[in-house]
Amino acid sequence: MKTYSKEAFVTLLEDKLTRKRRKHIEDASDKDLYYVISSIVKDELTPQWLKTKENYQKNETRQVYYLSMEFLIGRLLESNLLNCGLLDVCNAALKDLGRNPEDIFKHEHDAGLGNGGLGRLAACFLDSIASLNYAGHGSGIRYRYGLFEQRIIHGNQIELPDYWLKEEYPWETRKSDESVEVHFGGTVHMHPKSDGSLEFVYQDTDKVTAVPYDVPVVGYQNNVVNTLRLWSAELSPEESDILSEPSNQYYHHLDHTHSVEQISGFLYPDDSSYEGKELRLKQQFFLVSATIQGIIIKFKRNFDLPLTKMHEKIVIQINDTHPSLAVPELMRLLMDEEGLSWDEAWKVTTNTIAYTNHTTLSEALEKWSTSLVKQLLPRVYMIIDEINERFCQGLWFDHPEMRDKIPELAIISDEQVHMAHLAIIGSFSVNGVARIHTEILKKKEMKNFYHLFPKRFNNKTNGITHRRWLLQVNPCLSEAITDVIGPQWIKHPNKLISLLRYSNDAPFLDKIDQVKRKNKQTLAELIHKQTGVAIDEESIFDVQIKRLHEYKRQLLNIFHVIYLYNELKENPSMDITPRTFIFGAKAAPSYHLAKEVIKLIHHVASIVNFDKGINDKLKVIFLENYNVSLAEKIIPAADISEQISTASKEASGTGNMKMMMNGALTIGTLDGANIEIRDLVGDENIFIFGLKAQEVLNYYQHGGYIAKDIYNTDDRVRKILDQLHYGEFGAQEIEFKDIFYNILYHNDPYFVLKDFDPYIESHELVERAYRNKREWQKMSVTNIAYSGKFSSDRTIKEYASEIWKLR
Repeated sequence: MKTYSKEAFVTLLEDKLTRKRRKHIEDASDKDLYYVISSIVKDELTPQWLKTKENYQKNETRQVYYLSMEFLIGRLLESNLLNCGLLDVCNAALKDLGRNPEDIFKHEHDAGLGNGGLGRLAACFLDSIASLNYAGHGSGIRYRYGLFEQRIIHGNQIELPDYWLKEEYPWETRKSDESVEVHFGGTVHMHPKSDGSLEFVYQDTDKVTAVPYDVPVVGYQNNVVNTLRLWSAELSPEESDILSEPSNQYYHHLDHTHSVEQISGFLYPDDSSYEGKELRLKQQFFLVSATIQGIIIKFKRNFDLPLTKMHEKIVIQINDTHPSLAVPELMRLLMDEEGLSWDEAWKVTTNTIAYTNHTTLSEALEKWSTSLVKQLLPRVYMIIDEINERFCQGLWFDHPEMRDKIPELAIISDEQVHMAHLAIIGSFSVNGVARIHTEILKKKEMKNFYHLFPKRFNNKTNGITHRRWLLQVNPCLSEAITDVIGPQWIKHPNKLISLLRYSNDAPFLDKIDQVKRKNKQTLAELIHKQTGVAIDEESIFDVQIKRLHEYKRQLLNIFHVIYLYNELKENPSMDITPRTFIFGAKAAPSYHLAKEVIKLIHHVASIVNFDKGINDKLKVIFLENYNVSLAEKIIPAADISEQISTASKEASGTGNMKMMMNGALTIGTLDGANIEIRDLVGDENIFIFGLKAQEVLNYYQHGGYIAKDIYNTDDRVRKILDQLHYGEFGAQEIEFKDIFYNILYHNDPYFVLKDFDPYIESHELVERAYRNKREWQKMSVTNIAYSGKFSSDRTIKEYASEIWKLR
């Protein structure tokens, strides 16, 4: 990439502004400058984008395609400037022109391509793949609408459309010439061929044109630009023609037109209805079919090899079960379109596809009704059925000891297609995303599959890109780190361990403290602007930001707040360090209990924040519409990172890594990557509490525990639940009855009451530790020093060497 002086960048900016927007700098809005700077960056990286593709083609480089229904990439302008080496000069130029860079960057909408950790992980992985010089690309759907824009009205979550594409998105390039067709429905006819094999002919299918939009993925200052390809569903030209002609099929085609628009319309349609399920399945097949067709076209063009050797040059990594249809679709394309035999196609498929599992939650391991798959994807269903038959026969003959397990292991059973089973059977690698998660998969959730395929299972603990989550979002902390250990950590994050030498260095600890104070002040200003609530910048910033789900236990957190409030009401002079509890979370629109927790947080906040009797010692803040950009403001300011999921439920977590990297201390259960954080930093630098995974699993196996026993014996718990039941934190007596009954009469399925007492005790340790400022700063530095292990660079190196076999 070119280097510019500040003056040269200003000249370029003014010239581009005149030509692109027909404005002089003094007349340009911040939005004008956003689009012009984006255009400058895209001009800079486009030659490297083309050169990267040419290099892969010329060198016949083995490549990985990362298939995911989500890519939570956030805003790209600042990160692209950083990775191109232009961020400092751009910021300096803008300040010289009297402009605030932040005011310009915020004109970019967060791309509505993801929801939570799954999508953010995919985005971090793409960054690391490019920054480490690997040939790897993302493949997703270009949703016109994101999950939803969250608004809170009287404590209730209201979902508004997130039309993030209503304005031009400067990073995408439409590639109409690389469009492919995806077929749904219709009928399949078998015709014998002269060689004795069968030809499969599809009739009366509904055709959808998949149009790719390419987004550059810029490596960190290394001239590598990979691609995130996003597919948009559009009406095929012939279907458009039919709509303009008289036809008795007119209304069918009209329905089809509407359904085509929905495929890439919005992320995660509500699947509580048959139509919603059908749309989700359509989206998943649309992604895998379009992607694999594109892969085969490029393979035939770029490699002088037969398709029987495709697995020697291509890896397809499927991110969770959503893209599991890649297995039968690759088989279909190789056999029906390319003429390979079953055995040839199976060898290619099972040596090309690798599967990442992200959950032990049974409801998240997708299953589709056989009738739906048959109707929507008749030929794909035939292939799934054949894979299942061959697999079950293999079990019967080759593993007689497992014959009674066949119904549990079958892909098709109880009139359902089990997508996780399909992914395991059709792939060469199955990985979990944290050490404990992988062990639970091997020993419990997928124990029988592990018995069959022990070499297939492996662990790849998740990671985050430290370039965005430290270098970009916390520049003052990054500068302080570089001042003492040099800049090598930016390309080699494991070098952060050198900070341990400075964990007793008073000037460095003071600098770290100043940075945290500044970040807390910035967040306090944002909170006051958004909510009108003034918070104490000296208070402990206690942060829980993640998807709202019962197992993540935001409920346990707000119960702790109620407990502290009750204590302060009884003893207003109680010696307590002021606390600010910060929440950010979206609940799925149909997830009633999750929405009730959001409402409870707001009702508690409305009482606690304005009760003069507690002398501002507690504040509760819920920042609405949590997304990547908001996380980038919250994380650098966090003192405490709440990672309090029910043990065994959180596969990994990545928020724990982001806050650790920015100096927050973790309070958490021994779940997901918390365990690996604890193992690195030591028990003295983390706050661990609660049931362990095996204890939770034992309770589930033997019928749980008696929640009412805790209600009857712990006065603190009884008071909190009675306050909920009798309306003290609601507008009416029955406001939170569902939370009350779920805990006491559904026996507290996520062990909120069981872990309540150890959680309170652990927070007492937090209180004590925070009062010793110097010790707290040392703990903070220790966490930052060990956080390099959780860079996605480390994770991607493991994927590349152990699964993908990339150079």
